[in-house]
Amino acid sequence: MKKKIVIIGGGFGGMNLAKNLAGVKGIEVVLVDRNNYNYFPPLIYQVASSFIEPSNISYPFRKMFQGKDNVRFYQGTFLSVDVEQNSVQTSEGNLNYDYLVFAQGTQPNYFGLSSISEKALPLKNINDALKIRNTILNNMEQACKTSDAAERRKLMTFVIAGGGPTGVELSGMLSEMNRNIRKKDYPELANDPMHVYLVDAAHTLLGTMSQKSQQETLASLTELGVNIKLSVAVKNFKDDVVYLSNEEQITAKTLIWVSGVIANEAKGLPETAVLKNKRIAVNEFNLVTGTTNVFAIGDICYQDTDKAFPNGHPQVAQVAIQQGTLLGKNFKKIINGKQLKPFRYADKGSMAIISKYKAVAELPVGFFKGFIAWWLWLVIHILPIAGFKNKVKLVCSWLWNFISNDPTLRLIIHPQKQQAEKVKTADNKN
Repeated sequence: MKKKIVIIGGGFGGMNLAKNLAGVKGIEVVLVDRNNYNYFPPLIYQVASSFIEPSNISYPFRKMFQGKDNVRFYQGTFLSVDVEQNSVQTSEGNLNYDYLVFAQGTQPNYFGLSSISEKALPLKNINDALKIRNTILNNMEQACKTSDAAERRKLMTFVIAGGGPTGVELSGMLSEMNRNIRKKDYPELANDPMHVYLVDAAHTLLGTMSQKSQQETLASLTELGVNIKLSVAVKNFKDDVVYLSNEEQITAKTLIWVSGVIANEAKGLPETAVLKNKRIAVNEFNLVTGTTNVFAIGDICYQDTDKAFPNGHPQVAQVAIQQGTLLGKNFKKIINGKQLKPFRYADKGSMAIISKYKAVAELPVGFFKGFIAWWLWLVIHILPIAGFKNKVKLVCSWLWNFISNDPTLRLIIHPQKQQAEKVKTADNKN
């Protein structure tokens, strides 16, 4: 009889696992995800800044697995697991399994700050990116209409909390937008620049990268006009004011939160398997502690059996990709009664783009910065995009946008219900 493998989450880990099991005899795969598409998280900041279309970095699961008779997609949200009954409860019903794999990644970590979680804009998925895009463009439209200088400055001020790759890349894109687009699209704002603040509690940007990368990034963003505030944390956001831990206040309409993540909760697992940060403890084969047929891969798991990473692996895409690929091979070994291979992470380096023609890259072959690093960043980020057509579309979009400095994607698109509510609110005010 076929062994049924249920995969929760279609990100880097889940997608690569499903791909490796596609067409394998004796295995039935059910991929569960709340969205009906896979997307490429490293580039969602470019969607948020109106640089590329969401469809450039997204691909439908059902299209991906056309012709793969042993792989099925199931749209739904994970709720809990019953490890005794080998059953998963989702928002759309229950699924039985022989083997279960958690691969649903992380969510924003607000560190218990309720005002931040309620009012700040996270950037974790396509929906978040579109909301940020709408907010930025709406703010600029409103700024064009107001004659109040203080209100206009609030609308044109954007605070980004988090100095990791996403915070650095987004602040660079907003600065480029300020330089190249503001005066052309918004002549009313010719004398009212955008004010971009990048705030981080650490003493440096890109904390996981080398000092060379950190210094190059700091210098480049400062040159672009980004207001960088280090060794200080965002503590509150209310009444259009961002409050910092050093008692400083920044008046702004928009706070974008990219300051850390926490694992998505996996209800129903043994208490010994779930750590304080909600990550799931696994062994060298990604088998969840205290279980015999439940696995976890990617950002959601914590694995300390890799000698090179005794404190666990970094929560980056390459770890999820490699764990998904290896687990797929190990499932084939399980079916055939062969010995499993333990996971060992092959670190392929780190990189971050700063602005047009500027980036930093730390690869096994050496350190690069400037144009060479920028070019390498483009090539490396094209390769994992799902679908050949998406790769071509993305290359063409990048080519035109970098040449023209004027992408044409600045569209404010609200769902019909949201737009109706907006009109109703305006009517009530009148």
